[in-house]
Amino acid sequence: MSKLVIKGGRRLIGAVKIAGSKNASVAVIPASLLASGESTIDNLPDITDVTTFAEIISDLGAEVSLNRDGRMVINPNGFSSWQAPYELVKRLRASYYLLGVLLAKFGRAEVALPGGCNIGLRPVDQHIKGFKALGAEARLEHGIVKIQADRLKGAPIYLDVVSVGATINIMLAATLAQGVTTIENAAKEPHVVSLANYLNSMGAKVQGAGTDVIRVKGVKSLRGSEHSVVPDDIEASTFMMSSVASAGDVTVTGVIPKHLDPIIAKLREAGAEIQENGDSLRVIGPERPMAVNIKTLPYPGFPTDCQQIFVALMARADGISVVQETIYDNRFGYANELIRMGASVKVDGRTAIVEGVPKLFGAPVRATDLRAGAAMIVAGLSAEGKTEVYGVEHILRGYEHVVDKYRSIGADIVEEKER
Repeated sequence: MSKLVIKGGRRLIGAVKIAGSKNASVAVIPASLLASGESTIDNLPDITDVTTFAEIISDLGAEVSLNRDGRMVINPNGFSSWQAPYELVKRLRASYYLLGVLLAKFGRAEVALPGGCNIGLRPVDQHIKGFKALGAEARLEHGIVKIQADRLKGAPIYLDVVSVGATINIMLAATLAQGVTTIENAAKEPHVVSLANYLNSMGAKVQGAGTDVIRVKGVKSLRGSEHSVVPDDIEASTFMMSSVASAGDVTVTGVIPKHLDPIIAKLREAGAEIQENGDSLRVIGPERPMAVNIKTLPYPGFPTDCQQIFVALMARADGISVVQETIYDNRFGYANELIRMGASVKVDGRTAIVEGVPKLFGAPVRATDLRAGAAMIVAGLSAEGKTEVYGVEHILRGYEHVVDKYRSIGADIVEEKER
């Protein structure tokens, strides 16, 4: 176990290369198991969620090779088990994507309910609704989702709520189903499009990804392919907000600016100057950000994964911010950690009122989940004195080489082992 020690008050200046998307990676890795041959995935981030998924599919019988340069080679020919290992699954929220893969491949699946961050309920009812529409029987027993089908058949499916997880899981299952599956009210996130592109390169027939209607025409088999993971929009957003929090001048490189439109808009509203140059964005922060209201929404709205980090930025803003969380029911659990640093945050259900203060002060805080950990880093960068962030294991699930990257742009941050 370790902690991050941050000495705040330093302007961040320089450039940061953004890694491949965590959210895209955990979708394309299990998708590789659908192929009948070897696949290669490039630009994977060096994070624990990726290494955990590599362990899971290896345990299922696939041959996996993961290099330090972010390349994973997956040979699924030994893939034979339809039961996912609980000890690994419980560490990873995205493990539920195995449901669609196992169901498509073997006609049955047993996967424990997902682990990962404690940010509220993660119902899989929309996933199960989709699987049942395709002809499967599903039940929940002792925390394990059990699904079985003699033959999957394409069907029209309308999601009651926009769900990235359900959209992806149904896409995975439908690729090898008989006939055409139509997913209405589908999620439009960049990693949904990334998965569709990967599946199509494997021989699938997926149309409409990036819109709210996705059509999947089932095929008899898929072949191995090559794929490069899209840049991580949440990591890019984190460093952009870090620049604003520190009155810095940071350029994020290797990004797709269109994926960052809602972040760019809100940071400009907060007083930042943002310059776009191809696949890079230069973010120059004001001496003190102005208060901005946000409401989390499915893409292309403001991402829920950036809510906690943005609140940490608004904690030192000039004015009062109203933050509404519409995706998860328990994503303000980190607020008390910010209050320990002198922030004024009042939470009422899914709404937080943030009254900006002139200064934050270093304190021992805990990363209650992945993005809350990033929020503690952002708060620590702008605080006076020393901040100690515990629960680093959460942060390492989604941010590669986080200490090195921050140090490269001038942050005074080190990782220390806890005694």
